[in-house]
Amino acid sequence: MYDYVVVGGGAAGCVLAARLSNSPDVRVLLLEAGPVDKDPYIHMPVGFYKMTSGPLIWSYRLAPQRHAADREIPYAQGRVLGGGSSINAMVFTRGQAQDFDRWAKEFGCAGWSFEDILPYYRKSEDNNRLAGAYHGNGGPLGVSDLISPTNLARAFVLACQEMGIPYNPDFNGREQAGCGLYQVSQRNGRRSSAVEYLRQARGRPNLTVHTGCLATRIRIENHRAVGVEYRRGNSNRTEFARAERETIVASGAIGSPKLLMLSGIGPGDELKRLGIPVEQDLAGVGRNLHDHYDIDVIYDLNGPYSLDKYKKPHWMLWAGLEYKLFNKGPVTSNVVEAGAFWYGDRGSPTPDLQFHFLVGAGVEAGIAPVPSGSGCTMNSYFLRPRSRGTVTLRSADPAEAPVIDPNYLADPYDLKLSVEGLKTSREIMAQSALRRYIRCEHLPGPEVRTQAQCEEFARQYGRTSYHPVGTCRMGIDNSSVVDPQLRVRGVDGLRVVDSSIMPMLTSSNTFAPTVMIAEKGAEMIAAKEPKHE
Repeated sequence: MYDYVVVGGGAAGCVLAARLSNSPDVRVLLLEAGPVDKDPYIHMPVGFYKMTSGPLIWSYRLAPQRHAADREIPYAQGRVLGGGSSINAMVFTRGQAQDFDRWAKEFGCAGWSFEDILPYYRKSEDNNRLAGAYHGNGGPLGVSDLISPTNLARAFVLACQEMGIPYNPDFNGREQAGCGLYQVSQRNGRRSSAVEYLRQARGRPNLTVHTGCLATRIRIENHRAVGVEYRRGNSNRTEFARAERETIVASGAIGSPKLLMLSGIGPGDELKRLGIPVEQDLAGVGRNLHDHYDIDVIYDLNGPYSLDKYKKPHWMLWAGLEYKLFNKGPVTSNVVEAGAFWYGDRGSPTPDLQFHFLVGAGVEAGIAPVPSGSGCTMNSYFLRPRSRGTVTLRSADPAEAPVIDPNYLADPYDLKLSVEGLKTSREIMAQSALRRYIRCEHLPGPEVRTQAQCEEFARQYGRTSYHPVGTCRMGIDNSSVVDPQLRVRGVDGLRVVDSSIMPMLTSSNTFAPTVMIAEKGAEMIAAKEPKHE
């Protein structure tokens, strides 16, 4: 028996387990389907290039995307302690104040305005350069400047300024617009994932962490969640962990709706067709899926200016020695070293495009390297997509992947802004600060120029940015899944606390907002009434 059972050891789950176990009189269990974060490539920042494939991810593929050339796009999601925070590119951005104000005003989520949530951002952060109203120091999560940014990344920042995008030393401050080197979730040249929270809680007798455990169902008795059924490793034997106070689902925008539906919480007609008894008919479970749709532009360089040169054995050895002896050099790079927030629609009140500059080519799974072996990548996405999709069950088998359909580019405005991002990427890369490094544009290539050609390229080559949200949406209307206290409607003792509760995607990467949600969620849970008798 436990007081709290947290399902999912990703970014949100690690924060929740650590914060809830601060109180010595409660017992907390954290269940994670993947392994412990022991892989050394997790902790070396440049190891990101190995993280979008392999054994530490859920190797999902999307349903055919009917507005994106009917492609079944690979869809990597973390399957390891720390979840996405253990495999992502460590880019640390929070989103815009207006994002959270819209949660509060348009969706009725009282307590979630920017003024309300900023303290939780500060609480989580240990920033090595910034302090004051917008930043924290001494929190569990290390946030820092890159130790050894490349000259190529610095040239990108200069090129943006040549094009008219102003320099911004802090994307998480008063203004998001501008260009610069990203701050990253690192501490002393190592990845700082949400597992940092668990390390601080290590040794507490009231905190239990089980990895390699697949949750199969939330057990519900008399409209109350009483715990979680799960399987260890490859065993078919079902175990049960009872939650005396609350069961908390923190399995992300794909895993959380899947587990709710397996437990009989979701669209009633769909569950009945799969033979799942309906415990609570909630039509919104698995709806409202949206994600940033990424467009890559890849360049072949005229010399060994990018991290690609370290793929050669002797340079790889040199980089490893520099890291081990001096804690600097290319191994400390997150690959996605620089970026910008800017406007695709000049009528937008805030930036609506985000750019990532990768000092390498062929970095992520499914993206081929350039012919010369030395390249760089510029990618962009529309920050506030209007298209909405679904996560649905394929069967009642917990081991089977759900059907994931973000429905990319269903709204024509998403395609329009995606193409604006492509055009702006090319304009930045054509500036003199970068032009001297570039041999040619490898992808899309010079033959792709017209609006129609750019649209076709976006449909044919766009991909996920690994930012799914919204499938257990927070709100006060009948279509919402959780209320502003993150309680599942119609089921006592059950909450969802992760990126799936976002009513609308933040204008940024999603790791930092997920940590904020968990910080706030943990505080709300700890303030709840005593355990149910």
